[in-house]
Amino acid sequence: MSKAESVAACFREGFNCAQAVLSAYGPGFGLGRETALKVAAAFGAGVGRMGETCGAVTGAFMVIGLAHGGTEAGDDEAKEKVYRLANEFVNRFKSRHGSVRCRELLGCDLSTAEGMNYAKEAKFFETRCPGFIRDAAEILEELLRLKDG
Repeated sequence: MSKAESVAACFREGFNCAQAVLSAYGPGFGLGRETALKVAAAFGAGVGRMGETCGAVTGAFMVIGLAHGGTEAGDDEAKEKVYRLANEFVNRFKSRHGSVRCRELLGCDLSTAEGMNYAKEAKFFETRCPGFIRDAAEILEELLRLKDG
């Protein structure tokens, strides 16, 4: 199963978009699936269902950190690399979808009962979100393959 398929399968199980992304990639960087699911739990639906940055994007940021983040204070090279990759991820995601904000991607505000009901009735979690998650995984794969990042 490809990473994109693994991410999609996790989302279909009922986990949020950030959990799906991080749990698919985390084990490859020494982060167990259960811990990844816990770490990413608050990032779904635009961070705590606030409609801000899409959970698939924040999950990808966490993976970029796992892959390239520094572990020593003053490691400015690692910090700059992570920031550069995060910015490149956002640019690529925006080029596909126009935004990284959940409420803009879905066209509704999940922080309200009306917005959540609208998203459920319109089946956005079955029709729109899987595409965002798949694209996040594809972009992440491209960025992780870069030798210099």
